[in-house]
Formats: sequence, structure tokens, C-alpha cells
Amino acid sequence: MSDMRCTRILGLPLILVFCLSFASPKLVLGQDDQPVRRGRKYKAPPETSHIEVLVTKKSNGKPISNAAVVFNPSKDGKDIGSLEVKTDPEGKATIDVIPTGSTVRVQIIANGYATFAEDYVVAEPNRQIAVAMLRPQEQISAYEENHGKSSGRKAGVQEPVKPTSPATSAKPGTTAAPTAPATMTPTPQASPAAPPQ
Repeated sequence: MSDMRCTRILGLPLILVFCLSFASPKLVLGQDDQPVRRGRKYKAPPETSHIEVLVTKKSNGKPISNAAVVFNPSKDGKDIGSLEVKTDPEGKATIDVIPTGSTVRVQIIANGYATFAEDYVVAEPNRQIAVAMLRPQEQISAYEENHGKSSGRKAGVQEPVKPTSPATSAKPGTTAAPTAPATMTPTPQASPAAPPQ
């Protein structure tokens, strides 16, 4: 009697699963002809290129450290944004997030040097760019020869010109006597000699 009861208890779920599997596999498995999509569709990020910029001085070829290298990529006419990287002590700035096939404007700003800017098409996975920085030069004029002229102003921060002669200062506790303005005395001019008669 216990064997029969055990067979009934175990047999009923097996028969039920067997019947449902033949009846409608779609109902049992819960699948449609097309897979159910839930949530956002995954879009793989675009391929990126590794770009390395080497910034040196044109005069002696030494690297320039702590120069700002600004990357401004655009692809298919759309501006992607701008990224700034500082150069290390060897003068190198490295970036790995620029999409392959984009046009990149590289700007380099270094203290005491003229700003550099140029566009590059990055079609390969690795790109090396070497830039030799120049000292600032005079503005270009259409009316005179400009090639090879150095700047009229010194490189770096320009400070206002301070007077070199020390101002007269009074001792503490005394009042300085006012100075009278300098008067100009006319110099006697020689009278022209009378012409001989």
C-alpha cells in the first residue's frame, strides 16, 4: 500500500510535466519567436587610439615639462569635447580615449613659448606627434618683411616699467618742504650780424 501511495505522489508531477511539454513548448519555456529584450540595448564603445605627444624646445631640443596639451576631437562633423593633459618631466603627454578615425586639434600652451595648434587625422591605433616649441615672435604685418624676426617683447609675464630713481622721502616726524616747480630761463640767442653795406 505504501508503494502505491509513493508512486501516485511521484507519478503525478511527472505526468503533468510530460503532458505540458508536448502541449505547448512556448508556454512551458516562456519563449516567443523573438527573444524578449528588456532594458537598454548594449552599444559597444568605439575603437580608440593611443596618442603620444612629445613637446621640446626648438632651440636646444630639451623637453618642456608641465606644458598643457589640449585635445579637441571631432568625428563626422560633431565635436566630441576637449581634454587637457600636462606633460611629464620627459615632455610627453599620453591619451588613450580619442576615437579612431576622428580629426583631433592639438593645442600646446607652455609658459614662455608661442601657443601651438594643428589638426591631425587619427586613422591608426597608435600615433606619435613631436612638437618643437618656438619663442613668441612679432605679429605678422602685410606691409613689411616679417620672416625670422624675434618678438619685440620679452617672453614670459610682462610687468609694468617701474621708475629707477628713488623717490625723495622725508624722515619720520619732519615735514618735507614743498619743492617749487622748476622754471625755465630763456637762453640768450645771438643776434644776427648786420649784413655789410
